[in-house]
Amino acid sequence: MTKNNHFLKVIPRFFFNFNPFFITHLNLITMKQFFKFMFASMLGFFITLIIVFFLMVGIIASIATIASKETVVVKENSVLHLKLTTEIVDRGGGSPFETFDFMTFSPSRAIGLNDLLKSLEKAAEDDNIAGIFLDLSIIPAGWSTIDEIRKGIKDFKESGKFVITYGETLIQNAYYLGSVADELYLHPEGTIDFRGINSELAFLKNMLDRLGIDPQVVTHGEYKSAGEPLMREDLSDENREQIRSYISSIWNNVLADIATSRGVTINHLNEVANNLNARNTDLAMEWKMIDGTAHRDEVYDILKERLGLDEDDDISFVTLGAYGRAPLPKSMIQPRSKNKVAVVYGSGNIISGPGSERTIGSERIAGALRQARKDDDVKAIVFRINSPGGSALASDIILREVILAAQEKPVVASMGDVAASGGYYIACAADYIVASPNTITGSIGVIGMMPNMQEFFNEKLGITFDNVKTNDMADFPSVSRPMTPAERRLIKESIGEVYDTFTAHVAEGRNIPVSVVDELGRGRVWSGSEARQNGLIDDFGGLQLAVDKAIELAELEDYRIVEYPIRKELIEQIMEGFGGVQERILQRKLGHSYRYYRQINDARDMTGILMRMPYDIYME
Repeated sequence: MTKNNHFLKVIPRFFFNFNPFFITHLNLITMKQFFKFMFASMLGFFITLIIVFFLMVGIIASIATIASKETVVVKENSVLHLKLTTEIVDRGGGSPFETFDFMTFSPSRAIGLNDLLKSLEKAAEDDNIAGIFLDLSIIPAGWSTIDEIRKGIKDFKESGKFVITYGETLIQNAYYLGSVADELYLHPEGTIDFRGINSELAFLKNMLDRLGIDPQVVTHGEYKSAGEPLMREDLSDENREQIRSYISSIWNNVLADIATSRGVTINHLNEVANNLNARNTDLAMEWKMIDGTAHRDEVYDILKERLGLDEDDDISFVTLGAYGRAPLPKSMIQPRSKNKVAVVYGSGNIISGPGSERTIGSERIAGALRQARKDDDVKAIVFRINSPGGSALASDIILREVILAAQEKPVVASMGDVAASGGYYIACAADYIVASPNTITGSIGVIGMMPNMQEFFNEKLGITFDNVKTNDMADFPSVSRPMTPAERRLIKESIGEVYDTFTAHVAEGRNIPVSVVDELGRGRVWSGSEARQNGLIDDFGGLQLAVDKAIELAELEDYRIVEYPIRKELIEQIMEGFGGVQERILQRKLGHSYRYYRQINDARDMTGILMRMPYDIYME
């Protein structure tokens, strides 16, 4: 048999029915189809280019509108309208694509806590701002963030101006903020979700057992409970203890603030929560949770009365975004100082590499700290941290820069909603640590995890593995087999070494014995209130108090704030931002479920030994 005959045997049988003329004719048809397809593809390509061009023009035009620095003139007797419905992040003014809605091609920017607090301070000094209208419902922010905003509004009230809150419905964190107002009104058919704090964890052990997956978790510290959902069906006694302790602490802080504002007792508020006595307006009035019910137009009438306007007059509202572009009152304008106070922002999981606005990349944040340290005009550094932790190695790289900076100039750590595990590690060397009573912190502990998926591969999927190796540890680590006793011992030793390093840094930074740090550590999570009692932080306060403390330590009479990491030019942000288009569409499609997508993505960045909070905390 010739090679050609052998080749023909593998060609489908119907080819043998073609005569030479038909084959030639078929080739002509094929060529025509080819050119037809090629030209159609080229036409489609050029049409796509044209569409993308016009979309880019539209997007850039929209973003340019956002980024516009056109000065806003605030009319006399205006009201600052705060409607906090979009995400509140520590630092505003990031990439225009972070919150651009690619489904509607419209901007929807996150609110920067830094910008909001500046606006509240400015409004207190602005003679054209008569008061604030808190238009609330659901606030996508944590208890600590809301505590900082609440304190900013309290400071605003000291100027003698009014604050009115209105809600059609109010969840707990919105009510917490709204209760600071002089008067609080609810829609006649509205409700207040006021029922206390609940912490619920999902346990995956039974599912993993059915899949044939053994998580193989190694921890240091009985409170380091990140592996519990994988190994247990319920909370351990230690985990239950720490959760009960810190959520009770946060709830009591919230109740104390509300009780002071509303002129009631903490027991009174607990009774409201226990019996849902704010579930309708009649009960809310009876239990002194609100000052009255009103439709929106009726609230506007109340505002007009406060402003001294006639019934037919319009209220001059100014939004937060617009007010950010209003000029500073003369009383706040200071000569430009050479002295700088650097505020370095770090938010999200701690990972190796550059990171982003939503993650603390060791390369990016360590570089920002280094840049601030080497600038002779920077006289003090405030390190704003909002992180549940992450990579132990990345955390240590950042801590090194904090230590070096603190040797040359004052460094103050400002904790946001959470600064735990690796988030506390990168703060512990600061000269002074400030946090909200509602901050989640501590979690001084280490965890290692390496799943054994042998049964899942072998029994569930029918996949087996075999290997050849030159040395005993050449195949370590492996998910296709159980850990050997020697491998488990090595992981435990590594985790113990990282924990000892962690506690040593905390002991040195906080000037307390290692034995005391170990008692406070072992993975235990603390609220800010508890952390101050046990010496893990120095004072209660937000970002502004941290800046004030940095100024005090640096003995500055004049200064200006500079923010790090330094951001790229708008056009660079735009070009880089197109890479996140798919994620933005997913966020739109998945809604609240997007958080689980992010957790899976974040897990891919979590390599090596971790300093990480046992779970993520969300406001519901």
